[in-house]
Amino acid sequence: MIRVLVADDQPLARAGLAALLAAEPDVEVVATAPDGVQALELAASLRPDVACLDIRMPGLTGIEVTRALGDREDGGPSIPVLILTTFDLDEYVFEALEAGASGFLLKDAEPEDIVRAVRNVAAGNGTLDQTVTRRVLREFSRRRALQRVSTSAEAAGHLTPREREILELLAQGMSNDDIAAALTVEVSTVKSHIVRILPKLGVRSRLQAVVWAYQNKVVTPQD
Repeated sequence: MIRVLVADDQPLARAGLAALLAAEPDVEVVATAPDGVQALELAASLRPDVACLDIRMPGLTGIEVTRALGDREDGGPSIPVLILTTFDLDEYVFEALEAGASGFLLKDAEPEDIVRAVRNVAAGNGTLDQTVTRRVLREFSRRRALQRVSTSAEAAGHLTPREREILELLAQGMSNDDIAAALTVEVSTVKSHIVRILPKLGVRSRLQAVVWAYQNKVVTPQD
């Protein structure tokens, strides 16, 4: 069962998303919140598998909550965040990714796409709305690096050949299952490699790792 927290300052949007997810047999909506402050408090106490957050919320924005959930003072594991918003402005996407969000989806996405995104994030797979993915990756390739330790050349020395191969497949949009099938290895092996890849790149999520790969020209966005 995927335990989900829904946070949105618009009552109708909050109730609609909660109802959509609760109707799924493998999803449990453990709480809803009308603002960022309550969202952070509920996430800290309930430890959901996924936090679905709006960007513009009173008290704390979805970006600020995302950052807080990734930077826990007790050193515990971060809570995966799926950002759902009516805004597809690039700056929001950039800030969400840099804050450590595992996914970004527009609220006008099809219901099945939203449910699929929640499942993907819960499974450790990043999600970017298809309408913004290409331009986001292109823009990130021109921006500063997400971290300041590993440059492309330095990371090449940090990553093993297998880790670099997995990073390239990640950047192609493959899930853990897809990568395991392509490399003829167990899914658990892929997950272990990804766990080791992230700190080497100085990033906190597989989605950030994908962005890093495009920024540092490990792969190139396709037209």
